Amino acid sequence: MLGPPGAGKGTQSERFARERAIPKISTGDILREAVQAGNALGRSAKSVMDAGRLVSDDLVIGIVRDRLERRDAAHGFVLDGFPRSLVQLDALDRLVDAQAPLVVVDIEVPEDVLIERLRGRRICANCGWNAAPGVTACAKCGGPLVQRSDDNIGVVRERLKIYQRDTAPILEHYRRRPTFRCVDGNQTQDAVAADIAAAVASVVGGTLA
Repeated sequence: MLGPPGAGKGTQSERFARERAIPKISTGDILREAVQAGNALGRSAKSVMDAGRLVSDDLVIGIVRDRLERRDAAHGFVLDGFPRSLVQLDALDRLVDAQAPLVVVDIEVPEDVLIERLRGRRICANCGWNAAPGVTACAKCGGPLVQRSDDNIGVVRERLKIYQRDTAPILEHYRRRPTFRCVDGNQTQDAVAADIAAAVASVVGGTLA
């Protein structure tokens, strides 16, 4: 699942995975959990994430490799936030070479909409759960909601600039593949979810869709 920050990748990835009983693998979630835990991975990633920059390719590739080796990913998975560079793209091709097909769904949203979404986004201070607009407490643990440190306006613009520079080029690579699909993310969540399901079904039939 690809798309710029604020496109809804996390929400849609989680929904798609939950409805099909397959794991959602989010490098961002794994890193944020490490930051919350204060472990070595979290300490090394925190300053980079707070500045809106991306952590190193080697670190992210290692996280994904370890996660894909778990038993629950053997029959399918959803990747949220990976790959974000051509180096990560090449690594992913090697990681899933024996599995097929790799369906790539890009969620498109206008930049002005992205900025407004990100400025209003809130997460749980305790567990990192992403809250929908208007929600006042975490649905998972009841914890307080706060703005993510990388969602202030300055960092938001920096993240979008980095996305265009480093991540958007992988779309040009994936567009040449017959398993690439693009959906309109500037709709209701239900409409986006339906379009994603249809996009995946057009590649794999009823296997995951």
